[in-house]
Amino acid sequence: MAPVTPRKMPTTMPPLSTAASADAARPDAESVRALLRQVIDPEVGANIVDMGLIYEVAVGADAIRISMTMTSPACPMGEMILDEVRAVLADELPGWPAEVALVWEPPWNPSMMSERTRQNFGW
Repeated sequence: MAPVTPRKMPTTMPPLSTAASADAARPDAESVRALLRQVIDPEVGANIVDMGLIYEVAVGADAIRISMTMTSPACPMGEMILDEVRAVLADELPGWPAEVALVWEPPWNPSMMSERTRQNFGW
């Protein structure tokens, strides 16, 4: 009978599955919000997250879903802001399609802004 040679354990373990690797690359809602801070409302010069325009960020298995609003239904920069949201996410998170829903309920009001942004405006 031949002697048994002990095998060395690998120093690093391979990933459990490709699904586990994909989960590691999945962004979380906070990292999506951080990316959305790059989008500036040109009428006020503040980012859309601190303005309180982002109502919900959900990261699903296959897409990012965002509910957002504008300061007013008559916002002349609305389409440009929506395009910028989609562009930032497409550039920064390729492979994660973004579904952006423009909603009007609840209506936006200044209390939705971050404290720092309200202070910048003197409110």
